[in-house]
Amino acid sequence: MLKKFGDHTVLENLNFSVNRGERVTLIGPSGSGKTTILRLVMTLEHLTGGFIYVDGKPLTHEQRGDRRVERKPKDVARMTTKIGMVFQHFHLFPNMSVIENITEAPIHVLGRSKDEARTRGLELLEQVGLSDKANEHPTRLSGGQQQRVAIARALAMDPEILLLDEVTSALDPEIVKDVLWVLREVANNTDITMLIVTHEMQFAQDVSDRVMMFDGGHIVEEGPPDVMFSNPSQERTRAFLQAVL
Repeated sequence: MLKKFGDHTVLENLNFSVNRGERVTLIGPSGSGKTTILRLVMTLEHLTGGFIYVDGKPLTHEQRGDRRVERKPKDVARMTTKIGMVFQHFHLFPNMSVIENITEAPIHVLGRSKDEARTRGLELLEQVGLSDKANEHPTRLSGGQQQRVAIARALAMDPEILLLDEVTSALDPEIVKDVLWVLREVANNTDITMLIVTHEMQFAQDVSDRVMMFDGGHIVEEGPPDVMFSNPSQERTRAFLQAVL
């Protein structure tokens, strides 16, 4: 996998896989390429070279003979319905109610009926502790509540893969725990594959099957969280964890 922004190489010779149902957390300093990986999987950014596969199928490009060929937009769109993403800054529609934010994509992308989408949306609002906020507008909610709505919106698409990009970094410290509680529940009670970028090390330790340390667009080391946080093998990882813990 290769990703450049102009002359700046962000990711080079990157190659890793995530198993179905696995929870993998990417840690490392800002600018190390972690968020770029999520945006590439979500097709919000485009690979400069290489391939991404989802369920063994190429996501945006495929190999034909000795050529790397772009896939048709409709084929890419079909693939991305399996992928949900929760962003750092919520990205809710301010002109829609909470329940409309959650049901918009299931109705228009998945073709669900309004009643079916609403029923599922209300279930998810209860799951994230906001069943009384269905008819509110996002601007009337706190940051933590908006982020929980964003999680419910992502889950409403029944994704096989959930990407979490620093979902607590824009929140006040006292409300971070509510959002992390919701995500722990998702991790503990579903088989969704999760690729997580976070600076919340305790959360990473609690939910991850594997932790990958990134620096300069490369994987420094990887391993189970108990090993990575208690006895990392690389000095760069030890220095990073010492700085953030």
